[in-house]
Amino acid sequence: MRCALMDTERIKRKYRFNARFYDVLVRPLPLFKRLRVKAIERLRLRPGEVALDVGCGTGLSFELLEQGVGPEGRVIGVELSPDMLARAREKVTRHGWTNVALIESSAEEAPLPAASVDAVLCCWTNDIMNSKRAIANAVSALRPGGRLVATGVKLARGARGFLLNPLTNAYSWGAITTPITATPWAHLEELLGPLEVQEAAFGTAYIAYGRRRVEQE
Repeated sequence: MRCALMDTERIKRKYRFNARFYDVLVRPLPLFKRLRVKAIERLRLRPGEVALDVGCGTGLSFELLEQGVGPEGRVIGVELSPDMLARAREKVTRHGWTNVALIESSAEEAPLPAASVDAVLCCWTNDIMNSKRAIANAVSALRPGGRLVATGVKLARGARGFLLNPLTNAYSWGAITTPITATPWAHLEELLGPLEVQEAAFGTAYIAYGRRRVEQE
């Protein structure tokens, strides 16, 4: 799999425009909502834990993450786009979540202390999944035994791919800067070992789950 470096300035430009409409366009989509909910359920969050949302965008996952860790836990959101993060900050203020912290940074450069979080979510973050450096930073932040779940778009294989992949690429063009692949979890699998992967939407979406091995300290 190609190891891409994130084009941070291009991403910022895209989401300077997208941020204004992101929640309105994405929140109602059944597939996006269903996979987001399933991914967070798969994290099996417990009260008092620390959950890291990498590429948190406008904070659409915060409510479920905050419910999972409870008031005694913490949620950390990392987002490169200041425009998207501004929307996330509005949600945090509106809901009164005092246990949600926001970091404006690329996933590659985010200052994440080693072995400091219990669970990591990468939700609809194709550019991050294509960056081994970003994934390595997130995995490093996991405590031994910690869980990571990624969900997002992928290319379908076989005849389905012939029919659906042009639509997938066209639909995603405005939101990503790196190619969609058939195995977007490849960097994650290289770092964590074998993953549990479930495909959805006729092979055009996925949920991948893994744990940091205890010896990965």
